[in-house]
Amino acid sequence: MKKNVLIIGAGGVAQVVAHKCAQNNDVLGDIHIASRTFSKCEAIIESVHAKDAMKVTGTLAAHQVDAMDTPAVAALIRETNVQIVINVGSAFVNMTVLDACIETGVAYIDTAIHEEQDKICETPPWYANYEWKKRDLCAEKGVTAILGAGFDPGVVNAFARFAIDEFMDEVTSIDIVDINAGSHGKYFATNFDPEINFREFTGTVYSWQNGAWQENAMFEVGRDWDLPVVGTQRAYMSGHDEVHSLSANYPQADVRFWMGFGEHYINVFTVLQNLGLLSEQPVKLADGGEVVPLKVVKACLPDPSSLAPDYTGKTCIGDLVKGTRNGEEVEVFVYNVADHEVAYAEVGSQGISYTAGVPPVAAAMLVASGEWDAKTMRNVEELDPKPFFTILDRIGLPTRVRDADGDRAWNA
Repeated sequence: MKKNVLIIGAGGVAQVVAHKCAQNNDVLGDIHIASRTFSKCEAIIESVHAKDAMKVTGTLAAHQVDAMDTPAVAALIRETNVQIVINVGSAFVNMTVLDACIETGVAYIDTAIHEEQDKICETPPWYANYEWKKRDLCAEKGVTAILGAGFDPGVVNAFARFAIDEFMDEVTSIDIVDINAGSHGKYFATNFDPEINFREFTGTVYSWQNGAWQENAMFEVGRDWDLPVVGTQRAYMSGHDEVHSLSANYPQADVRFWMGFGEHYINVFTVLQNLGLLSEQPVKLADGGEVVPLKVVKACLPDPSSLAPDYTGKTCIGDLVKGTRNGEEVEVFVYNVADHEVAYAEVGSQGISYTAGVPPVAAAMLVASGEWDAKTMRNVEELDPKPFFTILDRIGLPTRVRDADGDRAWNA
């Protein structure tokens, strides 16, 4: 049975989501795109038609909505008669969109944890501060809410579940490694919303180790990783969404997130931070006006979607999971490699947007089929990963496994 879809947001990730929904509209039915800026929605629709992406003839429509306005989002859900909402708007709108889905009884899917604009890096676990407070209500109303169904969080959560289920009796550690070995050719730019990007790295780095939350500073802990395709890459332990749900579901394991950074990025970031330009708090100007420094920096940097035409190279994102089986130590690396140029040729977006935008469409297809229609709130590792991988393989993000027996497809 087809399930009509509403996409919230009109950035680079939303463009990927729209293309992938169009390519699978025999399952997902009518497709609606909404954001505050109507013209951005129209541009995405034009890009879908330019690629002739619609699998079957159907609806692809643009709408204007303020996603911070729950009644307005609920009204649009009713007007469009959708059954699934894919929220790829700003992380600031998660709770208002989720509330609209609960009110209207439709499925909710997002790709990142909720944030408040005036707060950074709140007390862990972060999901418990906002989304998980609605878990009982979702169960009571029978509303499916799939949290963090992008790549990281999202696919990496499924990687962890798969590695543990298939290769281990007990898990001892989960290390998520995110490497972008590509080049966009700009002096300095972020691969996704600069405001969200910088907020991830200006607060405390939280990891779950030895059964408790541990705190570090950004760029304090780094190590080199020898990875498939992209080779040896330097990555730093960072705070990230998936640590907060994986630590709840696998409390016996150390859970850490590592992201790759070059020296140039670190140097520019450090200067901006030391000057106070990455602050989310407003400052007064000489004329009495106010500005938020972080928003000014965002306005001065390239739009992440503009990086796509010139992006080259590949990404490698995966989980190194360690544990025991039959009393012996085992480790497995479950991963994906994506290509920026291939992503641009297919959907007009760079590889970071591609890896974030393909998974929520796979999740929507599983909700439509009933396999992930949980009728309650779930993080991705709480759902069967195999049907997820099967769809991801088919629609552009194949999963691979490297262990003592070699490197192969996950189902080989």
